[in-house]
Amino acid sequence: MKTISPVRIVLSLLFVLIFVMQAGCASPAPAPAATQAPAAQAPASSGAGKWCQNVKIVFFPGGPAGGVFANNVYNGAKQAEADLGPTVQYVFSDWDPEKMIAQFKEAAGTKPDGIAVMGHPGDDAFDALIDEAEAAKIIVTSQNTPLPKAEAKYAGGGFGYVGAELYQAGWDLGNEAIKRFGLKAGDRAMVWGLLSQPTRGERTKGVKEALEKAGLVVDYNEIDAATNKDPAAGAATFAGYVSSHPDVKLVVTDHGGLTATMETYLKAAGKGPDDIFGIGFDLSPATVAAIKGGWPDLVIDQQPWLQGYLPILQICLTKVYGFSGLHVNTGSGFASKDNIEFLAPLAEKEIR
Repeated sequence: MKTISPVRIVLSLLFVLIFVMQAGCASPAPAPAATQAPAAQAPASSGAGKWCQNVKIVFFPGGPAGGVFANNVYNGAKQAEADLGPTVQYVFSDWDPEKMIAQFKEAAGTKPDGIAVMGHPGDDAFDALIDEAEAAKIIVTSQNTPLPKAEAKYAGGGFGYVGAELYQAGWDLGNEAIKRFGLKAGDRAMVWGLLSQPTRGERTKGVKEALEKAGLVVDYNEIDAATNKDPAAGAATFAGYVSSHPDVKLVVTDHGGLTATMETYLKAAGKGPDDIFGIGFDLSPATVAAIKGGWPDLVIDQQPWLQGYLPILQICLTKVYGFSGLHVNTGSGFASKDNIEFLAPLAEKEIR
């Protein structure tokens, strides 16, 4: 029997919703061709029924262009663009919160119908800018990292969220690792994360506190800007830590790019795949290969492709049909050697 792709099931359900909403309406004209950005995968299909063709959107995939995780988000957004027909401008930010703020100001100045933004800078940095954008009738929504104050204020006007519930995702990953690996009080763990970033740091906080509650000795290291942008730059930092803490049993990388680079880190520290348990976040082709090799042992998957597709759909639904904001939790599943063969083909296509 032929297996039906989970992605096709999701898209089929979305198209049923769209068809129902279009019943009785005149068929719109075809949309202009979408512009393909460099280093990106083409959408799976051109879709049918361009009911959102007159809507202009600025979308933040996170960045860098073509990078781990950001490209999955981008691919989801490109598929939504192809399916629904809006004109979308993509803005990559190298995961830099300050750059995101500057780029949001520039994006709002172009007067699009909607902006889908990564929430990494946090509510305090974004609030005044979002107020100005909403006053200018620009629909704003967020992906990957929530902006709870803005969402509470503007949900009725289409401000939604697509992504993991950050603290809970971190907490769940930490507890799953304790259970699977038989970790106990007194064992040493290193958490490499982003506590300094408002809201985004909640995921780091969640995993750190889960380990601490179980009695593990937790050493925390902040991911510096160079490693945040280029994970390979952190190899020396990792090797230095392991050299000074030879009893470490667990390493947590709270960053999709760092998780994909686990093999490089462990080899730089002179360690093999069975010497230290590695856990982290987000699937990618590199992470799939690393899991198969035993380098990261457990990864939580927040399904970044949906973090691209659904914010585009959100803005279209609000602009065309007046729907309010949708809050979608995409991060509750784990990847390991137990299920990686099923997930691998989807990850290779940068869908999962």
